[in-house]
Amino acid sequence: MLLTRRTECVLHHRGQISLPGGEQHPGESLEATALRETVEELGPDLASVRVLGRLTPLYIPPSNYCIYPTVAFVPGPLEFHLQPDEVAEVIEVPVDHLADPANTRRETWVLDGRDVEVPLYDFEGRKIWGATAMVLAEFLALLEHHE
Repeated sequence: MLLTRRTECVLHHRGQISLPGGEQHPGESLEATALRETVEELGPDLASVRVLGRLTPLYIPPSNYCIYPTVAFVPGPLEFHLQPDEVAEVIEVPVDHLADPANTRRETWVLDGRDVEVPLYDFEGRKIWGATAMVLAEFLALLEHHE
């Protein structure tokens, strides 16, 4: 799974682990948006990409966005050229790592002045939580259902 760590310069979700993506342009399909944003943020060659489908749309209250996760497959290793204002780091997480229950946990965090139980994935000391974790959980559930 291709994830990013957002820079501290972006407007929303600074420093958080996220999926590539961004705002849809007028007349652009959701799939085209996902691929364009991935190229803009990470710079990979997506000539051999295969779009597999979409996951459930998800509203994100802190940023007032609705995301439309698109799943795609790109064979072979990718070369990245990061957009330095948006992406601090590319994180390639093996699906098997995410599917292993030993790498999931819940922590109590103080968010907006109240204790909140936060489910998350741990990958090499990075905490993958929030909308990103929700999208990954849905993807993993679909994989499990089709095995």
